Amino acid sequence: MPIIRPSADLRNNYSEISDFCNKHQEPIFITKNGKGDLAVMSIETYEKLVGRLELYKLIDAGLDDVKNHRTKPAEQMIAELREEFKL
Repeated sequence: MPIIRPSADLRNNYSEISDFCNKHQEPIFITKNGKGDLAVMSIETYEKLVGRLELYKLIDAGLDDVKNHRTKPAEQMIAELREEFKL
């Protein structure tokens, strides 16, 4: 269940919010005038999220390459890399 806190808690209970985000690796949703405004999370959680999104983007690009026949057999690619790097 998401944790929802009013914006005043950022000022009044910052340490508590920070401790929760770092301990539980999940965001806290901050409201302003009763409406959703921000999602606050630890740097570690943010970096994991961004990394996951970058991975999904690379997987999607790879699937698009397969779909559009922009691939080579593994043996051919390995041979080309060995030739290029003189391995």
